[in-house]
Amino acid sequence: MKYFKYKIVAFIAVILLGVPWLINTYPNTTQFIDTVFSSFENNFAAVITRNVITMNQLQEKYKAVSEGNPKVHIMIVPGHEPDYGGTEFDSLKERDLNVQLAKDLQSFFEGNDHYEITLARDKNTWNSDLKKYFNENWSSIKTFSDESKKKIVSLVKDGGFEIKTDGVYHNSARKDVVLRLYGINKWVNENKIDIAIHIHFNDYPRKNISKKGEYSGIAIYVPEKQYSNSLTTRTLADAVFKRLIKYSPSSNLPKENIGVIEDQDLIAIGSNNTVDAPSMLIEYGYIYETQYADQVARDLIIKDLAFQTYLGIQDSFGSGNDVSFKYDTLLLPYNFKEIINKNSTDKESILALQTAFLLEGLYPDKGDTKKECPRTGRFDPCTLSALESFQKKYNISGEGGIVGKKTLEVLNSKYSIKVI
Repeated sequence: MKYFKYKIVAFIAVILLGVPWLINTYPNTTQFIDTVFSSFENNFAAVITRNVITMNQLQEKYKAVSEGNPKVHIMIVPGHEPDYGGTEFDSLKERDLNVQLAKDLQSFFEGNDHYEITLARDKNTWNSDLKKYFNENWSSIKTFSDESKKKIVSLVKDGGFEIKTDGVYHNSARKDVVLRLYGINKWVNENKIDIAIHIHFNDYPRKNISKKGEYSGIAIYVPEKQYSNSLTTRTLADAVFKRLIKYSPSSNLPKENIGVIEDQDLIAIGSNNTVDAPSMLIEYGYIYETQYADQVARDLIIKDLAFQTYLGIQDSFGSGNDVSFKYDTLLLPYNFKEIINKNSTDKESILALQTAFLLEGLYPDKGDTKKECPRTGRFDPCTLSALESFQKKYNISGEGGIVGKKTLEVLNSKYSIKVI
């Protein structure tokens, strides 16, 4: 980095000491400024060329919407192509789950007058504007990609950028997929998008991918700190991550287990400093996790994850509690009606039960974590252990192993829909 600092010092010295001569040489002031700064830009492209969006700017824009000003424009990008890519497990396809969560998230944002939302794709095709953009600008996207890489290479050579090689491993992508990702970044820049959120579900290489893996949990990837969109992204991602891990486990994959991970290589969040907007990539757990196996439970969990993401963004604007919900989860309130035991198959009631126990500080119970005991919609040993602790806490006897009438009465007094 020392050579980079020397260049800055030298540049300032030239400006201060050489201004009289330069102005004499370039009597046209505009010509003088353009010549000097185009030279400076070539050497320090990653520092100069991006239009940094600060958290303060976003907050001011959010507040100004009520006065008739433009809305905060969020781009939601379901990961992978409509018909290609992403991990798969049993009958589940990540690229389809990404769209499902993205659409749920879109609905929450669109219910708030402060936001304008662009969804990059659905299960069948790209957003029509993006599709047209890819078709008409493929050559310029490639140029944008190549020039961005060259600028970073130049900065590395001059000591102005440090390459990190100890990050999480990512699979390589096809060339056309890579260019579409760069194309999304270019489109985001040109259309003045305020925030970009990329939706994914996780997996990792192993010998037998038809069996469940050993890792689980949520992670958020943000641009590495040398990129210009890093600071604002980190502020947003920290708020979202805090919301998500209240009800879900954070990843335990080595290097990913810090929760919010800085990354230089992921194109989606601005590899080679290619995107102005704060851009995060959220991994909403591993595709083989138990809560995603059953469709009913999966749909409820995915919608709740989208809700937590929405609340996290709202927190960044100081409005996280300004929502018309009693709880910060969609699984409560719940009107518990039926007795629940190990033979129960009502996924929604068991998910509500697990969520109520979690808010009681009893789920997971007895030293377990949310990794061993995620909310699954199954009446499993984790749920039974929490039930026993709940009944002990509220002096409920005679209902061991089941959510009986007395337990239902306490649950409804605290967590049910108020029936008038």
